[in-house]
Amino acid sequence: MASLIILLIIAGCAAYQYLKGTLVRAFATIIITICANVVAFGYFETLAGVFVSRSASPEQSALVPWAQSLCFALIFILTFAILQTALIFLTHQPVDLGVLPERIGRIVCGIFSGLILSGILLTVLAMAPLPNKYPYQRFDERNPDAERPSKALLSADGFATGWFSMLSNGSFSAIADKKSFATLHPAFLDQVFLNRHAIADEITTITSSQAIEVPTKNPAWYAPEDIKDSDGNTLQKSGYDVIIVRVGIKRAAIRQARTFTTSQLRLICTPKSEANQLIGKGKNAYPIGYLVAQNQIQKKRLNEKITIEAPQSNETARWIDFGFYVPEGFVPVLVEFKLNSITEVKPPVPAEQAPPVIPFIKQTEKNEDAAERDASPQRRGNRASGQPETSSGERGLSDISKSIVPGVDEDN
Repeated sequence: MASLIILLIIAGCAAYQYLKGTLVRAFATIIITICANVVAFGYFETLAGVFVSRSASPEQSALVPWAQSLCFALIFILTFAILQTALIFLTHQPVDLGVLPERIGRIVCGIFSGLILSGILLTVLAMAPLPNKYPYQRFDERNPDAERPSKALLSADGFATGWFSMLSNGSFSAIADKKSFATLHPAFLDQVFLNRHAIADEITTITSSQAIEVPTKNPAWYAPEDIKDSDGNTLQKSGYDVIIVRVGIKRAAIRQARTFTTSQLRLICTPKSEANQLIGKGKNAYPIGYLVAQNQIQKKRLNEKITIEAPQSNETARWIDFGFYVPEGFVPVLVEFKLNSITEVKPPVPAEQAPPVIPFIKQTEKNEDAAERDASPQRRGNRASGQPETSSGERGLSDISKSIVPGVDEDN
């Protein structure tokens, strides 16, 4: 399906430019398409965040899961239409560069425009809550591997998203702060495809509010050298550090976030030299599993569901200690959950300073009823109950990617 879409759009754009366009307009259309793509990537999260915050929960509103894809499409179409109208006005008198340059140039420009447009369309479809096979099967259905994504014909969607990553990573920076889209959303297509991998099981892809938090003190630590999985096999791997990150699912988001897959949780890592700036190009790390003892991780595949029990009445969140493989020389800076929850992580501390393990507790029917009754976060009693203090009152980064202006080739 994806290959057919790409070929049809490329052929249509090339034919249109050859029959109806001029070389100047055809080339300008490429620039306009890239500019509209940049604007859409820069502001779709901001617009979607406004829409989601003022809408019902994803379970109650059919449009909420579509918020990001629809907002991206809306911004792109409006920007493209405005710039294209300006182009027509400015080039009212046609410019003829000669028969041969015109004929060849129109076709070449049409092909490039079609490639970018088809990639943008595939990206919009990838953000939408569609079944895994649409627009194409990027990851294996039964055992997805984040390191081995399939690609569309000509990697059209990677070409389109790569323009923004390159611009955000290099020439451009955020309007308010210098934050790179390539850091916030490395391998963006992998993120959105893996986020919706279990959509057939009716697992939400977005939450109506910030759903995660981390402790303010020692939220991440290096795993001990003798860390093993539940079968007794060592988890240490050459070229990687095993890092544990404590993530809390907030009480206020428990209805939408209580069931998820590890593919919906990702740790964003950057080189140590860039950890405090959120610039450059980051790397995604997905959970190996979660801690069940100080030196033991229960491994989980990316498509395995995790269902958590509701927090107790004096708890703000349900905490889980997740393990990640982080490339040597990199440190975690952000944790992202589903499409729109993100929070900052402080640098990991040595294993000797690791806090006591919080064992994962499976959901019970009793706790599920409690989650329905308790919908608002409560902070009182944290210290008395031994719950970690959280960073939600610090530099909140749930809106960190709202003001990015353009982030060519992403690893897609």
